[in-house]
Amino acid sequence: QVQVVESGGGLVQAGGSLRLSCTASGIIFRLNTMAWYRQAPGKQRELVATITIGGSTNYEDSVKGRFTISRDNAKNTVYLQMNSLKPEDTAVYYCNGGGPYYSSGYQPSPYWGQGTQVTVSS
Repeated sequence: QVQVVESGGGLVQAGGSLRLSCTASGIIFRLNTMAWYRQAPGKQRELVATITIGGSTNYEDSVKGRFTISRDNAKNTVYLQMNSLKPEDTAVYYCNGGGPYYSSGYQPSPYWGQGTQVTVSS
């Protein structure tokens, strides 16, 4: 049974930082691309960042230069370091893993966590 658990969200002022963590079990973590998504109220879930098994990363344009995705295969954990946070970053952040990575981009697997709320005040 695959389990994905996110943590690290919270309330922060604009310009602040947070680090999200996601631990995945039930999959061979080191053999899978991992991804962070977010969903703001009234909006569709969007892909924020991905990291492949080789460590290659990709980011949504609005977070480039501010967010950093990383992974620790020994801990089955993927991180999202978020700096220079803006009110528009407010959303529930979700971790996803095990989906295929095509030339068109990452396709999510059915394995989602419960999400962690990030709120950025102005």
